[in-house]
Amino acid sequence: MIEFQNVSKVYASNGAHALDDVSLSIAKGEFVFIVGASGAGKSTFLKLIMREEQPTSGSIIVNDMFLERISRRKVPYLRRTMGIVFQDFRLISKMTVYDNVAFAMRCVGKKSSTIKKRVPYILDLVGLSDKAHDHPNELSGGEQQRVALARALVNNPSMIIADEPTGNVDPEMSYEIIELLSEINKRGTTVLVVTHEHELVKSFGKRVINIEDGRVVADSADEEYIAI
Repeated sequence: MIEFQNVSKVYASNGAHALDDVSLSIAKGEFVFIVGASGAGKSTFLKLIMREEQPTSGSIIVNDMFLERISRRKVPYLRRTMGIVFQDFRLISKMTVYDNVAFAMRCVGKKSSTIKKRVPYILDLVGLSDKAHDHPNELSGGEQQRVALARALVNNPSMIIADEPTGNVDPEMSYEIIELLSEINKRGTTVLVVTHEHELVKSFGKRVINIEDGRVVADSADEEYIAI
């Protein structure tokens, strides 16, 4: 699913070493937390997976594609295999919950008949069937994050990437968001969650990759993870 082979990333603009000789594999169907302090390299790690950035050296394979080799025109097809969830939700304020989710399907050319079947199913999955006609400003932070998750799921991606998905919700809702991602993972979707909430990570018992100063310093899959 994801493989980093001796990957380093140096930003030419300031010479910053964002990642330093990172090698790891994430298998299809895994649930993985990515943790680390601000500036540790977590964001660069995600940007490389999404091909927003390219490595300075090393090789990255995502869904059988060598990312340093694929052409720019193939990048959108790579990203269609991913559902992205952001900390700040990024919902369209003038659209209803239904239309925010449907918009993701319209962007990839899905038929109206398919949208009409798929969107209600996904809204039910995230517990928002009764909010379909509401607008984002009528929802709580937790509900808005579930809309963002529904939008990420609606095109049936093989992988969900959640970048600080609990950053703007209260602790109780944080747990519910991760619980929902766990349920989605049980259906076979690979899930990557970047977070700084260490107590939340501990409560779920998933694989944890800890990045410090651009290097992987611990990986629970290798029984090297030290309690954070």
